[in-house]
Amino acid sequence: MHRLEGKTALVTGAARGIGEAIARRFAAEGAAVWVTDIDPAGAEVARAIGGQFATLDVRDEAAWDAVMAAIGALDILVNNAGITGFEGAPAAHDPEHASLADWRAVHAVNLDGCFLGCRAAIRAMRPARKGSIINISSRSGIVGIPAAAAYASSKAAMRNHTKSVALWCAQNGLAIRCNSIHPAAIMTPMWEPMLGTTPAEREAAIKAFVADTPLKRFGTAEEVAAMAAYLASDESAYVTGSEFHIDGGILAGSAASPE
Repeated sequence: MHRLEGKTALVTGAARGIGEAIARRFAAEGAAVWVTDIDPAGAEVARAIGGQFATLDVRDEAAWDAVMAAIGALDILVNNAGITGFEGAPAAHDPEHASLADWRAVHAVNLDGCFLGCRAAIRAMRPARKGSIINISSRSGIVGIPAAAAYASSKAAMRNHTKSVALWCAQNGLAIRCNSIHPAAIMTPMWEPMLGTTPAEREAAIKAFVADTPLKRFGTAEEVAAMAAYLASDESAYVTGSEFHIDGGILAGSAASPE
């Protein structure tokens, strides 16, 4: 089923992981997909799905202007590009010890990138007066994460900005919908260094990471992509300002039996 036939989509941070899975799913659904990333590996993803690649640093206002000028009309935007803050040298990210520079670096990608993307998308979608903006937030945007305070803060702000964008568009008579997806532990290449080097280590690490998840497993990037495809399609035409949790039930509470 080609639910996105005739639509043009832009996915940020699409060189790997969740972004790549979304780009591949959108292409399979018939969309013309722009794969964007600061990583040139995104070009191979674009070739594989018959899409187009553009280098995009989501923090850069001028870069957004250039990419949008190349694309023209846009039907779907997925703000997926993001960082945790732990990608470089080890550093504290808790509320007491985090540096202002590290705090700002995380927010620049996760929150500024979301703001710039939403603004660019609204402007590009306004002539048609319709479209879909999907912001990839996180479970961390719903609950506090003391050891990753900047990441949690930025994802919570994405959640709230989603609702502001949805209401702004509706108030202006635009059928431009904006929704957020909140994944928890999703098995992507980001997790591999934390899973050990032997099958036994991997099994033990995975078991520990999902111990508090009712469904007792990691989610997959393809499961997140399936939700994104629904939100991008006309099937969700009455859905805006909403948030969708893909977390194996962890936000529902405890699956423990009373004793």
